[in-house]
Amino acid sequence: MNWIETTIPGLNFTAGQLVFALIVIVAGILLGKLAKMTSNKILSSVMSENASNLVQRIIYYSMIIVATLAALSYLGIDFTGALLAGGILGIVIGFATQSVVANLISGIFLQIDKPVSIGDPIGIIDEHLYGVILEINILSTSIRTFDGVNLRIPNEKLFTSKIHNYSKYVARRVVITVGIAYKEDIQKAKDLILKTLNENSLILAEPAPLVYVDELADSSVNFSVRAWAPSTIWFTVRTQVVQQIKNMLDEGGVEIPFPQRVIWQGE
Repeated sequence: MNWIETTIPGLNFTAGQLVFALIVIVAGILLGKLAKMTSNKILSSVMSENASNLVQRIIYYSMIIVATLAALSYLGIDFTGALLAGGILGIVIGFATQSVVANLISGIFLQIDKPVSIGDPIGIIDEHLYGVILEINILSTSIRTFDGVNLRIPNEKLFTSKIHNYSKYVARRVVITVGIAYKEDIQKAKDLILKTLNENSLILAEPAPLVYVDELADSSVNFSVRAWAPSTIWFTVRTQVVQQIKNMLDEGGVEIPFPQRVIWQGE
């Protein structure tokens, strides 16, 4: 009798079937390694190293599991009871780990979509949080707030929130409101403010700075001052501009009023 057709005592499959099943498992392992190497080349350019390694492992072990189940099924092993028990266990585990899975998936999408990167100053509007991205991990993201507190935000919360990324583009606009007294010359004040902006070497020439009367307020005529600066030094430029405009208006004799109320008392 051919050894391939030899029945193994106590089992319902032949030696040939067992060899074929082992070949299927080995093929699954080899295909898993091939898929892992291929995905590494593709994912390394769109994901961080941690996220890429995670996806590669998921692909690798998924192919091994599929190959193993196919081989055991070929040998005639009944998985009905195991699948039923596994299904019930899977439901229980699913409920217990749904937040973990949500954070995991959100972490992968954050790596692909890249709304933020390490070092970006951001604002998470829904959470009223503002800071700099320190790390983007699989389950959470670390942020250092502007007052020096280290926070860990679940990736699901970050991915589903409205985010302001203050360094996504190379330039960012500085917007300041400057009020002058009603008795002052509007054109003179405007010229002094524009001169201040043009003399600041950190302000971009294009788009050009813009100054215009925006509001006739209770105690002042308010100018809207708008200029563009490199995103990396936006805060520095804004603080400089506020001080420089104040100094320039003082030197030019233009009054910046404080709120006033006129009270009439009847006789």
